[in-house]
Amino acid sequence: MGTGKSSVGRVLEKEMGCRRFDTDEMVSSQFNMSIQEIFSTHGEDKFREAETQALQSLNGKTPAIIVTGGGVVTKAKNIDLLKKLGTVVWLDAEHATLRARMNRLKDRPLLQTPDPAASFSELLHTRNPLYRSTADIRVDISEKTPEEIATLIARSIQNCPAGD
Repeated sequence: MGTGKSSVGRVLEKEMGCRRFDTDEMVSSQFNMSIQEIFSTHGEDKFREAETQALQSLNGKTPAIIVTGGGVVTKAKNIDLLKKLGTVVWLDAEHATLRARMNRLKDRPLLQTPDPAASFSELLHTRNPLYRSTADIRVDISEKTPEEIATLIARSIQNCPAGD
């Protein structure tokens, strides 16, 4: 959450010449609403269901960059789908770095709470073990531009087999 996945995905698309699929964009397009509107109108469960459907619509046969929202790992089915689709990359940084990034982003539905900092810490506490167990590659994004992160990912993927 707030790691720049979408920005890095766009850079990777250009750098690697692969098609990019962003599950947040796919779900937003399906509902013809922003992610925040989907959460407020339909709830997180409906969003997560649509996110799973978006992943299921991808076949993994053609090389592609698949960008997901940070909560995708909260459903075991999504983890299985991601692993089958290819190499899973976790964009990570120190808690303070991530929190500083999140403070600049006001449109995150799960942080629309009386105490966004506490909500953010709780999300990280819950998700980090899932990210750790799901990812094939971890990239520290601290003090790096999307271009630098994309270069690190491209180099790492060359040495990692895709999918099962």
